Amino acid sequence: MPRLGADMTAGKVVKWLKRPGEAIKRGEVIAIVETDKANVDVESFIAGVLEKILVEPGDERFPVGTPLALIRAEGAIEPAARAAPAAVAPAVTSAPVPTVAIPPAAVAAAAAPPAAMRAAAPGAAGAGARARVSPAARKRALELRIDPTVLIGTGPEGRVTLADVERAAPAAPAAQTAQVAPAAPAAPAEPSPAAAAAARQLRMREAIASSMSRSKREIPHYYLACTIDMGRAMAWLAERNASRAVTDRLIYAVLLIKATALALREVPELNGFWIDNRAQPSAAIHAGIAISLRGGGLVAPALHNADQRSLDELMRGFQDLVKRARAWSLRSSEMADPTVTITSLGERGVESVFGIITPPQLALVGFGTPLERPWVVDGQVVPRPLLTATLSGDHRATDGHRGALFLAAMDRLLQQPEAL
Repeated sequence: MPRLGADMTAGKVVKWLKRPGEAIKRGEVIAIVETDKANVDVESFIAGVLEKILVEPGDERFPVGTPLALIRAEGAIEPAARAAPAAVAPAVTSAPVPTVAIPPAAVAAAAAPPAAMRAAAPGAAGAGARARVSPAARKRALELRIDPTVLIGTGPEGRVTLADVERAAPAAPAAQTAQVAPAAPAAPAEPSPAAAAAARQLRMREAIASSMSRSKREIPHYYLACTIDMGRAMAWLAERNASRAVTDRLIYAVLLIKATALALREVPELNGFWIDNRAQPSAAIHAGIAISLRGGGLVAPALHNADQRSLDELMRGFQDLVKRARAWSLRSSEMADPTVTITSLGERGVESVFGIITPPQLALVGFGTPLERPWVVDGQVVPRPLLTATLSGDHRATDGHRGALFLAAMDRLLQQPEAL
C-alpha cells in the first residue's frame, strides 16, 4: 500500500487492472486504491510480471506499507525455476508425505523405548502426556468438533496452532461440523451514496487535521509577503488569448505556477523535503496544486516538472488535474511526488493567504486575487492590478533572506511574461 501523501495512513484496494501472469510496464497503472481524499491509480515502479495478488478488492482498509501484490522483475528467474533442484531426483510413485516440524524433544526421544517415544511425539496424547495446544487452537477445535490431541503440531515444540486446526477442518465430517457451525452473518447493507460521501468526508477531515497538526507542531514556520504588479502579465495574457479559441485560452494561474517553478531553480533549498532530521532538496520541481473538492476538503496533486513545461502544457495539465481530482481519480505519482505546494484563493476574492506547509515539504506559496489599486510607475500614481504573493517557509531548512530572494525572483519573472 503506497503512501499517497504525507497524511495517508491506510487505503482500500478498489480494483485490480492486471491479473497474475500478465506483463507490467514501469509506470503502468495496475490497481485503483481508495484513500481518504481520492481514488488513486497506482502505478508500478518496476517492469515485470504480476506474480501474485495478496489483497483482493473489498471493504477492508490496509495500513500504508501492507504488501498488495508480488511482482517478478524483468529478467528474474521464475519461482518454479528457482526452486528446482540442481540434480534430477528419481521419480517417486508413492503419495507425497507432508512436511512436519519435529521439535527437539522428539529428536531426543528417538533413541528411547517406544512408550517414551509416543509420549514425546508432537501432538500425541500418550499416557501421562499433555497435548500442547494453543488456546486459540483449542477454542477453534471445540467449535469444529475436532480433537486437537490427534493433530500434528507445527508450532514451537510441536504445539498445535490455530493454522493446524483450520487445515484439519475440511477433513472433518460435514455432519459433525454442521452441528456447531454458527449461522452466516447477514451481509451488511450497502451504505447510501450520501452516507458513503459523508464517511469519506469525515475521513478526509481527519487526515487533514492530522497532517496540519503535525505541521504546526513540528515545523517552525516563517512567513513573507510581497506585492507584485501584474499589469504587464495580464496585458500580455489578454493579447495572447485574443487570437485563441475559448477552449485554448490561458488563465493567469499558469503564469503563477511557471514563475514559481522557475524561481525555485534560483532558490532550490525551498524545493524538497525535511527527512531524517535534515533538508533534502529535490532536483525535480513537482508543483503540488491545491484543489478544492466539491463538498469540502482539498488535495494537492503534482504537476510534474513544472519548470520544464510550456504554458500551454501547464494549462492542459492543470485542467486535467482539477477534473480528475474532483472526480476522485488521480495517479499515485501525482499524490506522492509534490516537492512544493501552490495555493490560490484569488477566485474567492481573498487578497492574501498564509498557508501551512504540507509535511515533509519545505515551503508553500500562496496567491491572492489581483486587485486594481493605486501604484507608482515612473513617478506617476496609476491604477494597476496588484497581487499579494506569500511564502510559508520551514525555518529549519531556510531563513527569511533566502525566502525574500525567492519572492523577488518570482516578481522579476512575472514582469517578463513572454519569457515564461
